[in-house]
Amino acid sequence: MYCVCKEHIERALDRFVDEYEDAPDVVDLKETQFADWDPPRKCDLCDEAAAFLVV
Repeated sequence: MYCVCKEHIERALDRFVDEYEDAPDVVDLKETQFADWDPPRKCDLCDEAAAFLVV
């Protein structure tokens, strides 16, 4: 699972496919609320705000 900014979405998708050999789901964090989980505020690959969850 990766929480990434718009700039790093392709990199996260590539990593996910390399690791799991399957296509991920991409969730827009601006449009989705989670009941029991708060996503990280920053991208896993830089200091920008996280915009997508790749899972």
